[in-house]
Amino acid sequence: MKRRHFLWTLAAAPTQLCAQTEVIAPRALVFPADFGAHPGARTEWWYLTGALQAGERLYGFQVTFFRSRTGLAEGNPSRFAAQQLVFAHAALSDVQSARQLHDQRIARAGFGIAEAAEGDTRVRLRDWSLQREGPPAASRYRTQVLSESAGFQLDLTLAASQPVLLQGMGGYSRKGPQPGVATHYYSQPQLAASGTLTLQGRASDVQGRAWLDHEWSNTLLDPQAVGWDWIGMNLDDGGALTAFRLRRSDGSTLYAGGSLRAPGGVVRNFEPGDVRFTPSRHWQSPASQARYPVQWSIETPAGRHTVRALFDAQELDSRNSTGAFYWEGLSELLDEREQRIGRGYLEMTGYAGTLRL
Repeated sequence: MKRRHFLWTLAAAPTQLCAQTEVIAPRALVFPADFGAHPGARTEWWYLTGALQAGERLYGFQVTFFRSRTGLAEGNPSRFAAQQLVFAHAALSDVQSARQLHDQRIARAGFGIAEAAEGDTRVRLRDWSLQREGPPAASRYRTQVLSESAGFQLDLTLAASQPVLLQGMGGYSRKGPQPGVATHYYSQPQLAASGTLTLQGRASDVQGRAWLDHEWSNTLLDPQAVGWDWIGMNLDDGGALTAFRLRRSDGSTLYAGGSLRAPGGVVRNFEPGDVRFTPSRHWQSPASQARYPVQWSIETPAGRHTVRALFDAQELDSRNSTGAFYWEGLSELLDEREQRIGRGYLEMTGYAGTLRL
């Protein structure tokens, strides 16, 4: 469902887009073309998260690129017209130290500074990048991030071990009760990650598992929605579990969904009534004063599971780019016997106040 906080940023942008705006309607996704950018869509993101092991030390990481069609200066031939913007977030969660490092960037597309290419995944913002190669059935990604301000560097290769997972109805994912509030959405779970993590000048070889989401859309969230809760979990048996809900101001669920891909490849998509999020433990951020549920009981057709943050303080302050506080961090998935059966990322937005820009 990523990146949902970005949709709220676009609420401040003009809503009149020209006739070339891409219609978000059910259609077959075609690869490798749909790995690339869709500049006719209003908003788009490539969202990469995962867990990395460096010896006995465990890290979580997030690298996210956003592309925004502003709706401004349509038809203006000037290279300076800000028709497309590129944003990026990067974060590193050091589990042993219970510390998160993060950074953010923004630039208009062009001038050799930022790009989101069509035809295949190739996104870049200065010296941060994500690129795909290989046949669609055997994708191989590379991401590079250097954050001098946060003091970390990532150089990772991520190899697909499974086919693309089409979320929703063949890659058309509803995001609310109103018809047309939807995204084109696919995931690539169970990516085999390897490479180098440099922290405070010290480089370590790392390996682990990662998850990639790619979505694009023209529609904002339902006006009743003030935030969302989302998980993407790589299961230890090779499966993949996605679950999300959109919340009203009273905390009730406006809409929900998700999917389970079993180890053999069979996919079950969840209906809104199939998914239930119940918070069980909270943490209050000293920065935003938001009170986040950092442990959940989540019920889906896959069963009842506990989602537990590996440490609490994984809030990101993105006010200098996409404009909001949100919580996003490495978490574990437990079965009903409290045994770990997976690991992945939990995202929560709208807890630092209704997202208005």
